[in-house]
Amino acid sequence: MRILGVVLIALGLVLLFFGYNASESVADQVSETLTGRFTQETMNYIIAGVVCLAAGAAMLVFGRR
Repeated sequence: MRILGVVLIALGLVLLFFGYNASESVADQVSETLTGRFTQETMNYIIAGVVCLAAGAAMLVFGRR
């Protein structure tokens, strides 16, 4: 369980990194300026990253010892 938790945390960090990079793109900046929101792809990266981080942290904290 611990290894899976660590893997999920690492995956979450990678997804958040991709989401951050995508949010800095010209297309995303234009979309945010015009609509007030990031593109769907960027939001998917960010949401998936947060979910993976939370699941991994929960596995480390509440998993079997």
